[in-house]
Amino acid sequence: MAISNIHETLLMYTKQKSMINNQLGTIMMNMLSATKQNADAQSKFNTRQQNCYYQYYMAGNPDQYEIVMEELEMGHEFEMAKLNAWEMQLELQKNNLETKLNQVTTFEQSWTKLLGNNIKKDFTYGGGGGS
Repeated sequence: MAISNIHETLLMYTKQKSMINNQLGTIMMNMLSATKQNADAQSKFNTRQQNCYYQYYMAGNPDQYEIVMEELEMGHEFEMAKLNAWEMQLELQKNNLETKLNQVTTFEQSWTKLLGNNIKKDFTYGGGGGS
């Protein structure tokens, strides 16, 4: 009876590990998406910066260039701050899930060892070894 209870507990840990791994996969995909969005935002900023340079500075209007660049940089910094905050949140979630996964794995290993001990006891219980 004790062995079947241990098996049930081990199945519960297997299910928990599966759910945590699924969540980790989702978070990793979101982290990849955040990195891509970060790169895309930087690329768009670089393109806009270059366009402003030719449109205003090279056209002989450096004062307008400075104004437009300041607005562009402020918008870019705000967008990057949002993306960085999202990445930090995802990293925190990933770390929390990895900690949970390690805990569940440790519990599972303990119960697996207990199962092995119980099986060993069941086979050696009362056996004097053929007198």
